[in-house]
Amino acid sequence: MNHVRSKEEVADLYRRHGSMVYQICLMLLKNVPDAEDATQTVFRKVMEQDKPFRDPEHEKAWIIRVTINECKDVLKSGWRRRSVPLDELIEREVPFLPSEDTGVLAAVQRLPVRYREAVYLYYYEGYNAEEIAAMVGAKPAAVRQRLARAREKLRKELEGSGYETI
Repeated sequence: MNHVRSKEEVADLYRRHGSMVYQICLMLLKNVPDAEDATQTVFRKVMEQDKPFRDPEHEKAWIIRVTINECKDVLKSGWRRRSVPLDELIEREVPFLPSEDTGVLAAVQRLPVRYREAVYLYYYEGYNAEEIAAMVGAKPAAVRQRLARAREKLRKELEGSGYETI
Protein backbone atom coordinates (compact mmCIF):
# COMPACT_ATOMS: atom_id res chain seq x y z
CA MET A 1 0.00 0.00 0.00
CA ASN A 2 1.34 3.42 -0.96
CA HIS A 3 2.06 5.92 1.75
CA VAL A 4 0.92 9.44 0.94
CA ARG A 5 2.91 12.31 2.42
CA SER A 6 1.11 14.54 4.90
CA LYS A 7 -0.08 18.02 3.92
CA GLU A 8 2.59 19.48 6.17
CA GLU A 9 5.38 17.48 4.49
CA VAL A 10 4.25 18.51 1.02
CA ALA A 11 3.83 22.14 2.09
CA ASP A 12 7.37 22.11 3.49
CA LEU A 13 8.76 20.58 0.28
CA TYR A 14 6.86 23.16 -1.76
CA ARG A 15 8.24 26.04 0.34
CA ARG A 16 11.78 24.78 -0.22
CA HIS A 17 11.55 23.72 -3.87
CA GLY A 18 8.43 25.26 -5.43
CA SER A 19 10.17 28.25 -6.95
CA MET A 20 12.95 26.11 -8.41
CA VAL A 21 10.46 23.63 -9.91
CA TYR A 22 8.44 26.44 -11.47
CA GLN A 23 11.56 28.10 -12.90
CA ILE A 24 12.72 24.84 -14.47
CA CYS A 25 9.25 24.25 -15.93
CA LEU A 26 9.05 27.80 -17.29
CA MET A 27 12.53 27.56 -18.77
CA LEU A 28 11.82 24.26 -20.52
CA LEU A 29 8.18 24.76 -21.50
CA LYS A 30 8.39 28.48 -22.32
CA ASN A 31 4.87 29.38 -21.26
CA VAL A 32 3.24 30.16 -17.96
CA PRO A 33 0.14 27.90 -18.11
CA ASP A 34 2.15 24.78 -19.01
CA ALA A 35 4.76 25.64 -16.36
CA GLU A 36 2.04 26.02 -13.72
CA ASP A 37 0.39 22.74 -14.73
CA ALA A 38 3.71 20.88 -14.74
CA THR A 39 4.64 22.32 -11.33
CA GLN A 40 1.32 21.09 -9.95
CA THR A 41 1.90 17.64 -11.45
CA VAL A 42 5.41 17.46 -9.98
CA PHE A 43 4.10 18.15 -6.48
CA ARG A 44 1.29 15.62 -6.93
CA LYS A 45 4.03 13.09 -7.69
CA VAL A 46 5.96 14.30 -4.63
CA MET A 47 2.83 13.64 -2.52
CA GLU A 48 2.56 10.11 -3.90
CA GLN A 49 6.28 9.29 -3.54
CA ASP A 50 6.35 7.05 -0.50
CA LYS A 51 10.06 6.45 0.03
CA PRO A 52 11.98 8.79 2.34
CA PHE A 53 14.81 10.86 0.94
CA ARG A 54 18.35 10.05 2.14
CA ASP A 55 19.26 13.69 2.67
CA PRO A 56 18.35 17.18 1.41
CA GLU A 57 20.56 16.82 -1.69
CA HIS A 58 18.87 13.53 -2.66
CA GLU A 59 15.50 15.21 -2.16
CA LYS A 60 16.43 18.15 -4.41
CA ALA A 61 17.96 15.92 -7.10
CA TRP A 62 14.87 13.67 -7.11
CA ILE A 63 12.55 16.65 -7.46
CA ILE A 64 14.66 18.10 -10.29
CA ARG A 65 14.63 14.75 -12.09
CA VAL A 66 10.85 14.44 -11.75
CA THR A 67 10.46 18.04 -12.96
CA ILE A 68 12.61 17.49 -16.05
CA ASN A 69 10.80 14.25 -16.87
CA GLU A 70 7.41 15.93 -16.52
CA CYS A 71 8.48 18.77 -18.82
CA LYS A 72 9.78 16.29 -21.38
CA ASP A 73 6.45 14.44 -21.24
CA VAL A 74 4.59 17.70 -21.85
CA LEU A 75 6.90 18.64 -24.72
CA LYS A 76 6.44 15.32 -26.50
CA SER A 77 2.69 15.09 -25.99
CA GLY A 78 0.71 14.78 -29.22
CA TRP A 79 -1.54 17.69 -28.32
CA ARG A 80 1.40 20.06 -27.87
CA ARG A 81 3.02 19.06 -31.17
CA ARG A 82 -0.19 19.81 -33.08
CA SER A 83 -0.96 23.13 -31.42
CA VAL A 84 0.54 26.61 -31.58
CA PRO A 85 1.07 28.33 -28.22
CA LEU A 86 -0.92 31.53 -27.80
CA ASP A 87 2.29 33.31 -26.78
CA GLU A 88 3.71 32.68 -30.26
CA LEU A 89 0.57 33.99 -31.90
CA ILE A 90 0.70 37.31 -30.09
CA GLU A 91 4.53 37.43 -30.12
CA ARG A 92 4.74 38.16 -26.43
CA GLU A 93 7.92 37.40 -24.53
CA VAL A 94 7.52 34.93 -21.67
CA PRO A 95 8.90 35.92 -18.26
CA PHE A 96 11.94 33.95 -17.18
CA LEU A 97 14.09 33.88 -14.09
CA PRO A 98 14.37 37.20 -12.27
CA SER A 99 17.50 39.01 -13.34
CA GLU A 100 18.64 42.40 -14.51
CA ASP A 101 20.26 40.89 -17.62
CA THR A 102 17.25 39.87 -19.69
CA GLY A 103 19.29 39.77 -22.93
CA VAL A 104 21.32 36.80 -21.74
CA LEU A 105 18.27 35.08 -20.27
CA ALA A 106 16.32 35.56 -23.48
CA ALA A 107 19.24 34.03 -25.38
CA VAL A 108 19.29 31.07 -22.98
CA GLN A 109 15.54 30.59 -23.53
CA ARG A 110 16.13 30.28 -27.26
CA LEU A 111 18.57 27.38 -26.82
CA PRO A 112 17.35 23.84 -27.60
CA VAL A 113 15.87 22.08 -24.56
CA ARG A 114 18.86 19.83 -23.83
CA TYR A 115 21.17 22.87 -23.79
CA ARG A 116 18.79 25.00 -21.67
CA GLU A 117 18.46 22.13 -19.22
CA ALA A 118 22.24 21.75 -18.85
CA VAL A 119 22.82 25.51 -18.58
CA TYR A 120 20.13 25.92 -15.93
CA LEU A 121 21.33 23.03 -13.76
CA TYR A 122 25.00 24.02 -14.09
CA TYR A 123 24.83 27.81 -13.75
CA TYR A 124 21.65 28.38 -11.74
CA GLU A 125 21.54 25.31 -9.50
CA GLY A 126 25.30 24.73 -9.22
CA TYR A 127 25.45 21.06 -10.21
CA ASN A 128 28.53 19.63 -11.91
CA ALA A 129 28.49 17.60 -15.14
CA GLU A 130 28.43 14.25 -13.35
CA GLU A 131 25.46 15.24 -11.19
CA ILE A 132 23.58 16.66 -14.17
CA ALA A 133 24.29 13.50 -16.15
CA ALA A 134 22.70 11.39 -13.43
CA MET A 135 19.64 13.65 -13.37
CA VAL A 136 19.03 13.83 -17.11
CA GLY A 137 20.07 10.27 -17.99
CA ALA A 138 23.12 11.17 -20.06
CA LYS A 139 26.85 10.58 -19.82
CA PRO A 140 28.98 13.28 -18.14
CA ALA A 141 30.87 13.80 -21.42
CA ALA A 142 27.57 14.48 -23.19
CA VAL A 143 26.62 17.06 -20.55
CA ARG A 144 30.02 18.78 -20.91
CA GLN A 145 29.53 18.80 -24.69
CA ARG A 146 26.05 20.30 -24.32
CA LEU A 147 27.43 23.01 -22.05
CA ALA A 148 30.24 23.77 -24.50
CA ARG A 149 27.83 23.95 -27.44
CA ALA A 150 25.40 26.09 -25.44
CA ARG A 151 28.19 28.51 -24.50
CA GLU A 152 29.29 28.70 -28.14
CA LYS A 153 25.74 29.38 -29.35
CA LEU A 154 25.30 32.03 -26.66
CA ARG A 155 28.66 33.62 -27.48
CA LYS A 156 27.79 33.89 -31.18
CA GLU A 157 24.34 35.28 -30.49
CA LEU A 158 25.46 37.78 -27.86
CA GLU A 159 28.55 39.03 -29.72
CA GLY A 160 26.41 41.11 -32.03
CA SER A 161 24.31 42.44 -29.16
CA GLY A 162 27.02 44.47 -27.47
CA TYR A 163 27.93 41.88 -24.84
CA GLU A 164 31.58 41.26 -24.16
CA THR A 165 32.63 37.64 -24.47
CA ILE A 166 35.44 35.99 -22.64
